[in-house]
Amino acid sequence: MNLPINIDHLLRGRTVESERLEFKRGWNPEAALHTLCAFANDFHNLGGGYIVLGVETKNGRPVLPPTGLPPDSLDKLQKDVLNLGFRIQPDYHPVASPQVVKGRHILVLWAPGGQTRPYKAPVSLAKGCREYAFYIRKGSSTVQARGNTERELLSLAATVPFDDRIRHDASLDDLDIGLIRDFLKEVGSGLYPDSARMDFAQLCRQMNIAAGPDEFLRPLNVGLLLFNEHPEKFFPYAQIDVVHFPEGPGADRFSEKIFKGPVHRMVREALAYIRSSLIVETVIKHPDRPEAERFFNYPYEAIEEALVNAVYHRGYDIREPVEVRILPDCVIISSQPGPDRSIRIADLKKDRFLSRRYRNRRLGEFLKELSLTEGRGTGIPKIMRAVRHNHSPRPKFETDRDRTYFATTFPIHPKARTAQVEAQEAETESGAGQVTPQVTGQVTGEVTGEVTGEVTGEVTGEVAKLLSMLRKPMSRGEVQAVLNLKGQANLRDRYLVPALKAGLVEMTVPDRPRSSKQRYRLTAKGRQYLTQTCTPDARSGV
Repeated sequence: MNLPINIDHLLRGRTVESERLEFKRGWNPEAALHTLCAFANDFHNLGGGYIVLGVETKNGRPVLPPTGLPPDSLDKLQKDVLNLGFRIQPDYHPVASPQVVKGRHILVLWAPGGQTRPYKAPVSLAKGCREYAFYIRKGSSTVQARGNTERELLSLAATVPFDDRIRHDASLDDLDIGLIRDFLKEVGSGLYPDSARMDFAQLCRQMNIAAGPDEFLRPLNVGLLLFNEHPEKFFPYAQIDVVHFPEGPGADRFSEKIFKGPVHRMVREALAYIRSSLIVETVIKHPDRPEAERFFNYPYEAIEEALVNAVYHRGYDIREPVEVRILPDCVIISSQPGPDRSIRIADLKKDRFLSRRYRNRRLGEFLKELSLTEGRGTGIPKIMRAVRHNHSPRPKFETDRDRTYFATTFPIHPKARTAQVEAQEAETESGAGQVTPQVTGQVTGEVTGEVTGEVTGEVTGEVAKLLSMLRKPMSRGEVQAVLNLKGQANLRDRYLVPALKAGLVEMTVPDRPRSSKQRYRLTAKGRQYLTQTCTPDARSGV
């Protein structure tokens, strides 16, 4: 039975944290029983975990290629695992998946968080042992839950994170096989080749996006969030609102763009729009040194991480969208509700907080597979690194005493704000909507040379629009999302092909036009045209 994740990524710990992984060279049924019980209890709502048999470890890291297991032992091991599931109370059975890695046989036990926790298991498998205990994961170890920890585990009785709950008013018909197969293909899952011919109910069970008896099998909320074209039908306001107030929130003029659809697609489209319409690089030349000073008005990597975290940790049972408010001097990303009670307000103010329990345990697992987020606890450090690298002001993290919301505020880079104000003043003084050459050089960078009449004549309105938003290399899907085009043929024939033929745009992987890593970027000729012929607004993509 194949897994819905990439086995190579699993072994190397790229998408699953170490505390959710346990590698064993051989089979120790008692240790495996306790660890399976701990993963089923999923004390921190991380999504359970994996036991990998046939892999040695050194200094806590797997040794690859794996040692492997005797091929003729796999059937017996799977029967042993099945029998262990009946020793856990209530019964709990992981998914057993034999795999071949570098010619060696291994067995992966996938143990998602259980639907009916808390679970307990025998302390020993010795004959006559009747003592049971609750087990949880503490770091990368399995331990008995004692004292306050045991009481807290018992308080979670029969409580399941919202995204992992069964949706009784939906059916398997609400899950889109096309979206599921696209996901499996993108993450490189071994399940992808089988998914086209296997029974759909079996596929959903194997991906753990549906649960219940055969006669009443229903999708889980996480399945509807990712593999339904219109999840907002089940989760009102499961969307991202990007609202721009160019003159401040008190002015009459503002623009709004709403992104809906499967969660991962919604996030990618919103990020592509923000990157093309908001992020601007400023270049300042200094007469006393050859190097120019370069920075962005906002560090894109920090904005990206904050938005993905907002989508990951929001409450999908709350009828409020994730909102991105773009003001003249800052960007605010907010979601509801606020952080878990395990995060102290004092730690929040020091930018060094870590949640003990996650609201959406399965959604995070899928987002990691899609490389939209990294591991547990990496969000804030990643944001702070990006802010420091861009020399931007420190962001501000906020919530209220009742934890009804969480907001991250990114102040604009001070020098970018100065250049922005100078450009606006110069435009007002000129009266013709143009800025002076000096300000243009500061905001867009130095571009020399002339654009010939021949090039200008080749550029259609569609191509000019493409050039104005292609400030960073972008994939075909990102370009299509930002331009708000419905058909790929329209994008290809009216935008990309003319721009490529004119030498204004180029491929990042020219020898493999259909590569999944293919991106489109401006050539020197394209940047030259854009600088010489477009207004400042067009160059900024607004």
